[in-house]
Amino acid sequence: MKILITGSNGLLGQKIVKLCLKRGVSFLATSAGENRNQDCPSQFYQSMNITDVDNIQTIFQSFRPTHIIHTAALTNVDYCELNPEECQEVNVLATQKLWVEAQKINAHFQLVSTDFIFDGLTGNYKETDQPSAVSIYGQSKVDAESILIQSDNTNWSIARTIIVYGTANNLSRTNIVLWSIDALTKGAPMKIINDQFRMPTWAEDLAWGCIEICNRDKKGIFHLCGPELMAVNEIVFRIAKHINKSTDNVEIISSTTLNQPAKRPPRTGFDLTKSKLELGYNPKSLEETIEILLKEI
Repeated sequence: MKILITGSNGLLGQKIVKLCLKRGVSFLATSAGENRNQDCPSQFYQSMNITDVDNIQTIFQSFRPTHIIHTAALTNVDYCELNPEECQEVNVLATQKLWVEAQKINAHFQLVSTDFIFDGLTGNYKETDQPSAVSIYGQSKVDAESILIQSDNTNWSIARTIIVYGTANNLSRTNIVLWSIDALTKGAPMKIINDQFRMPTWAEDLAWGCIEICNRDKKGIFHLCGPELMAVNEIVFRIAKHINKSTDNVEIISSTTLNQPAKRPPRTGFDLTKSKLELGYNPKSLEETIEILLKEI
């Protein structure tokens, strides 16, 4: 197994690199620009522009991966809403280019997707439920998925996830769990919404699932997230309780007061039955991962 990773500078990408190194799996880490992950040896890294077909072809033909895990994407939901053409180019057209080149070398292609493909009116979504996105970002992921789903070639998988959190090197943005630990520890004022429900996902669990799909030669759609559905404010309160910090400076608000450009699905969450049965996926609870994160911090 030879895995090519896109978006290797991101949180999930770095965790996949870490797991490949631990397991002795041959891999090539790729991202735009230089390698920002000091735990990834330079000989296993190459800069790649996922919108440039010539660049993709050169690297694919040189490394000849058996599997590609495509984590790179524009994931800032409001930025995508305000920049729809860029969102389309990075999330949809680049996926098309990568998929075309993957087929030329007969490599399995895995797309990392999101709960935002759903409208959030029901929650507990199964892999067979029909998407109904409410934002440009969500629709871009629906469109990217459709490229694979509608293809005659079935050598692909889709790993959908929800609110990924964890520690990594030189990240371009933080995540809710790290931000909450920091703010609660400092006693900083926090405004937290109480009307959106998610299943936060530890990045290392997600990386394990992504690699296991490849390792077990699985195809199709898999839901990979944390084990528990909770309101966003509950995430913060559970962290506060676990690290024994006051919530006096936490203000509960409605998402309607934020005036965000992009609409969010109110309640998502995944049914993990398929991933547990077919992959042996067993994600950790929020409290279990906080203990690990505190040591890493």
